[in-house]
Amino acid sequence: MLRHVAAFTAALLLASSLHAADRIKVGLLSTLSGAGAGLGVDIRDGFNLAVKQLNGQLGGLPAEVIIADDQQSPDVARQMTDKFLKKDKVDFMTGIVFSNIMLAVGPTVFENQTFYISANAGPSQYAGEQCNPYFFNVAWQNDNLHEAVGKYVQDKGFRKLVIVTPNYPGGKDAVAGFRRYYKGMVAEEIYTRLGQLDYAAELAQVRAIKPDALFFFLPGGMGINFVKQFVAAGLSRDTQLFAPGFSADEDVIKAVGPAMMGMFNSSHWAHDMDNPENRRFVADFQKEYGRLPSLYASQGYDAARLMDAAVRDVQGKVENKAALRKALEAKRFKSVRGEFRFNSNHYPVQNYYLRVIGKDASGRVTNKSMGTIFTNHSDAYVGQCRMK
Repeated sequence: MLRHVAAFTAALLLASSLHAADRIKVGLLSTLSGAGAGLGVDIRDGFNLAVKQLNGQLGGLPAEVIIADDQQSPDVARQMTDKFLKKDKVDFMTGIVFSNIMLAVGPTVFENQTFYISANAGPSQYAGEQCNPYFFNVAWQNDNLHEAVGKYVQDKGFRKLVIVTPNYPGGKDAVAGFRRYYKGMVAEEIYTRLGQLDYAAELAQVRAIKPDALFFFLPGGMGINFVKQFVAAGLSRDTQLFAPGFSADEDVIKAVGPAMMGMFNSSHWAHDMDNPENRRFVADFQKEYGRLPSLYASQGYDAARLMDAAVRDVQGKVENKAALRKALEAKRFKSVRGEFRFNSNHYPVQNYYLRVIGKDASGRVTNKSMGTIFTNHSDAYVGQCRMK
């Protein structure tokens, strides 16, 4: 009895000793140069827009957002993470695009008991056996968008297919997700080098196979070059292209142009989703940056809004890790994609939609929402998660 009283008293003393921080520091580490730069730039810009709308604050406290370029290098990412944690003493980290980078820095972040709010990378490891109380993902698990495409391609009856994806953890998750729902013939899985921009050899393979459909996941400049070369090679006449949303988003459309018309893709978000939060986000993003936002931008935006809500919940006492975790799990903000909730592994349970690229009423080539593929969809790895 005395031990219980002592423990309760100690907890009260700890709670009373916690003071609200005078500012919230965020380490935003992302890919801001090289072939994947467009993705990191959109995450950064979406995050910064949310902070601007919040008058430069998160949870009512001044926000200091420290931005660094990981150069798509795990070694550089580790160095910048050490700086964020040891010198800058950030309260949150976010921004990483690529799963191999996330897997490289995650253990250090978690050991430091710093909350990482992923605005993109969703490796299967952190959804399953390596799930961690300090990791939250406001985007999706890597497999999910690929699963949605796989289901649509299966439902439409395509029977002979080629897959093209980079040889890295995100690419392997893409194949696993797609094949989880597509049960037709996969004539070839073609793995490219991450960052590759010339696809002459791969397209020669496709021409020889003559598939009726091709599914590709090639983020950033990789996807831009692939689609350009695919169309220029005349392959689009006989082979229908399918992709996850991030390989067919506004950044890719802007770079490729009308050649992308008629291409189907999956996403958990679209700029034409009709809810108040999304209408404001899309309008303000276009006003601020002069372009349509991508799903990467929407995820950066939601990451900032999650932090804002959680810090507000704990009244700025971010040192109270247990309370901050509960506040993050509660997700007291409205997402631009509509409703979603965190599963027990801190990954979203949400809807996934079909989009097609065409011209809108003003003649602009862009994505148009076509319907729902999955409703309240969970990732395949949550059953392996034993959250601490």
